[in-house]
Amino acid sequence: MSAQMNNASRGWSSKVRVSMTGLRRWFKYKYLLLFRAKGGAAKVSIGFAIGLFVEMFTLPTFGLAFFLIFPLVYLFRSSLAGALIGFVFGKVIYIPMAFFNNKVGGWIVPDNINKWITFLPEWLERMLYVNIKLIVGGMVDGILLGLLFYWPIKLLLELYTARRTEKRRARRALLSSASVTVSQEDQP
Repeated sequence: MSAQMNNASRGWSSKVRVSMTGLRRWFKYKYLLLFRAKGGAAKVSIGFAIGLFVEMFTLPTFGLAFFLIFPLVYLFRSSLAGALIGFVFGKVIYIPMAFFNNKVGGWIVPDNINKWITFLPEWLERMLYVNIKLIVGGMVDGILLGLLFYWPIKLLLELYTARRTEKRRARRALLSSASVTVSQEDQP
């Protein structure tokens, strides 16, 4: 009985190990696809900017702004993977940026907006006012952050592509020179 349980538990752990290896290989494959995307660095950079832009106002919309990524990626013909990476990066920087989102939203949204929504309870009016400031400020800050991060990411991806191309050229030159010397040695 214990031998059967031991084999069963070993089978489970080996399946997890295989699936983790497969998952790691899948992520590496997607990473390479992202760097080698058709349309190059511009598509991935625009996708990253879109993801970052959308994340800056996702929290006050209770996560519904996430669905805005898909039509924006389609509209701008950018990379969905790049947009999702930008979205996750935006989650990392959102807490410090929320202060700026609130400030910028406070500059843009009028103070008397509560007079337009007087039919709601006071606590709900206050919550809506704060969320409206975060949404408006997040949109403005998201556009600015997207523009700010577009260029460095595009340049880094182009640099990666140029290095990869240079390595491939050097390897081809090395292989062709090695084949020429081997063929010259074979001749009498």
